[in-house]
Amino acid sequence: MNLSYQKRVASGILKCGVHRVWVDDRPEVQEKIAEAVTRDDVRLLVVQRFIRKHQKKGISRGRAKAMAEQRSKGRRRGHGSRKGHGGARTPKKEAWMTRVRALRNELSSLKAEGTINATQYCRYYRRVKGGVYNSRNHLRYNLEIDGIKLGGVK
Repeated sequence: MNLSYQKRVASGILKCGVHRVWVDDRPEVQEKIAEAVTRDDVRLLVVQRFIRKHQKKGISRGRAKAMAEQRSKGRRRGHGSRKGHGGARTPKKEAWMTRVRALRNELSSLKAEGTINATQYCRYYRRVKGGVYNSRNHLRYNLEIDGIKLGGVK
């Protein structure tokens, strides 16, 4: 039984494509649908749920989420997965900002503790800006060399 006309009319009523229109495949219902010639007849069949529209097919994000979770743990980041230069993956400026912020935080905490005074703070702050120290440990090591007593290493 050819119901292409009814499907086309139903697609207009349901506001979807012809391929998303579902027609009940029971023989007695098929005859009823074949008799529908006007838009109102088809609309009545839609209301009676003999003609419906299929749900849209989506693309599952399940696998992508699982992979993202693994990446957050540090997996799947080996040499074979990398594209782009090291400087493109984490730009030099970003690395610089991270390092300088850490060093400045360290200095301010040492100043707050009273380990270093304001003049020492200013001197080391300028050195941090000049790129003298590579890490917090490097800064602490230099402070100890200069005779400043520090507590336990953080």
